[in-house]
Amino acid sequence: MGIPGSGLAKGLAVTLRTMTRKSHTAQYPDAQPELPPRTRGVIGLFEENCTVCMLCARECPDWCIYIDSHKETVPPAAPGGRERSRNVLDRFAIDFALCMYCGICIEVCPFDALFWSPEFEYAEEDIRDLTHERDKLREWMWTVPAPPALDPRAEEPKELAAARKAADKLAAAEAAQAAQAQTETEADAEAEPGSGGTVGNDNGSGNGTENGNGAAS
Repeated sequence: MGIPGSGLAKGLAVTLRTMTRKSHTAQYPDAQPELPPRTRGVIGLFEENCTVCMLCARECPDWCIYIDSHKETVPPAAPGGRERSRNVLDRFAIDFALCMYCGICIEVCPFDALFWSPEFEYAEEDIRDLTHERDKLREWMWTVPAPPALDPRAEEPKELAAARKAADKLAAAEAAQAAQAQTETEADAEAEPGSGGTVGNDNGSGNGTENGNGAAS
């Protein structure tokens, strides 16, 4: 059996030691917290990548994603081709009052249209205002941190290789057009002195005719 009052003495000792230490509490909101890069704060929407496949809305366990769209007819890319129809996004909203931040919608999106953002300052006084439309989700997209760097020995992603190939092809076409334009300009510049020489010959023949007429008279 311990000494009576030993537990109280130990508790007071811990309190005294804590009182002498400097506090490390961050004074929010004056000091913003340093959040890890994979913080699940809010969901950002990259609208250009969304194809309205509805996969995120169907897989959401809380049914907090609302999507509206309509179909538009796209003319054929080449003469004689067939017209195509595509989905056009009209509304993309997320009710964060229902969202449980499971991240399933981000994981199942096949076109990388949804991303986690560490932004967390979006509290509202009315719970109905927690349903944010696509304009607000697009603004949060710019707060998404950059992905971590890949291993230097890893293979280049197919998307980057395709984009670089397309950029090189476009640069080569522009260079060929510039070279052709330069060649045409040089050809025009060389043709101008020749036309001037022809005019000079005409003047010379005219002078000779006049002199000849004078001699005949």
